[in-house]
Amino acid sequence: MLRISCWLLCCAALATLGQSTKVESTEASSSSSASATESPIPKSTQFQDVSTEATPTAAPTTTTTEQPQSNAANGSNLTLPMVINTWKFPEANALAWRILKQSEGGLRQTRNAVVEGCTKCEQIQCDGTVGYGGSPDELGETTLDAMVMDGATMDVGAVAGLIGVRDAIRVARYVLERTTHTMLVGQGATNFAVAMGFRTDSLVTPESRAMWQQWKAENCQPNFWQRVNPDPKISCGPYAPKATPLTRWKEDRARTEYKIGQQHHDTIGMVAIDANNQIHTGTSTNGARNKIPGRVGDSPIAGAGSYADNEVGAAVATGDGDIMMRFLPTFVAVEAMRAGKTPGEAAVEAVKRIVKHYKDFAGAVIAVNRLGHYAAACYGMPEFPFVVSSPAEATTVKTVKCMPSMVDIEVVTLKKTL
Repeated sequence: MLRISCWLLCCAALATLGQSTKVESTEASSSSSASATESPIPKSTQFQDVSTEATPTAAPTTTTTEQPQSNAANGSNLTLPMVINTWKFPEANALAWRILKQSEGGLRQTRNAVVEGCTKCEQIQCDGTVGYGGSPDELGETTLDAMVMDGATMDVGAVAGLIGVRDAIRVARYVLERTTHTMLVGQGATNFAVAMGFRTDSLVTPESRAMWQQWKAENCQPNFWQRVNPDPKISCGPYAPKATPLTRWKEDRARTEYKIGQQHHDTIGMVAIDANNQIHTGTSTNGARNKIPGRVGDSPIAGAGSYADNEVGAAVATGDGDIMMRFLPTFVAVEAMRAGKTPGEAAVEAVKRIVKHYKDFAGAVIAVNRLGHYAAACYGMPEFPFVVSSPAEATTVKTVKCMPSMVDIEVVTLKKTL
């Protein structure tokens, strides 16, 4: 009987010990699972792709017609990176766009894009108004003007009246990057270019020489002289001052007019913006045909030919440079956008400022905000073409109808901002 009791006590003890071991095992497993759940997970540091480029390598050029209004409806995710330029120069735009796409979102490529895009126009002599062999002055010589502006630093490099060097905007880039100056002119600009390794070459071609000879045969008409002897309306110089009461320059304008349009617009202006809103602008031109030697127009002047500010946007202009540079239309357009106006409103504002004083003016302004929304406005011609490339528009030629002739122009004062 005693043995049976001992055996029962031992069995009970063993059963209790097994149950206790099972509970401890379950708790340990639960604790281990909780620990695994609460352990920290490394945070992802992968690069966030902000580019939406999906354009084919050789996209066809298309043409549309639109009123001066912003393209904001496209959405900012489809507008950057982007490049836009004045006039129907798709070759220049296509090259700039190709360069912009070499890095994701166009990062660190905007300066290269505008410089090489405008260089393309210089090389193929876009309509004879950009690059060598066009727009001879009164002596039959061709000179070049160009500029580059950085919207981050507000630095500018420009050349004017460049003689004997064909790479005008590339020289302007060297002024920007290798000096603390803003502009170099004439023979001094040429000397600088040679020192930087640029090759000298004649800017005169058989075509430009024939153009000049024809102008001379027609008694140097049209020209840019007034109130001098002999009468510049019927004869060539040399001229001497004529003592007459001062009159408004536009009263004598009829004899100096040249038609502003596809063959007489005298500049390419280009804007490039990357996905981080870095902006560069560039211009290049051989100036006004039959100009007085030494004349410089609006193209190489910051705020006239082009203007860029990463905080706001950019603008480029084209047309009658002697008039446009008096109003700084690209600066006006950028400041209008800073004050809250859309690109379309800003472009119109810049043009109206000029037309208020010069009803016979002809020209155009393209305004682009930092998000890549753009618009163009023009006056004094039926329409104005320009070219744009972006993830949403692959090298597209667009045309905007110009404002009708206006007798009275109301200019709205920009609102002050705090």
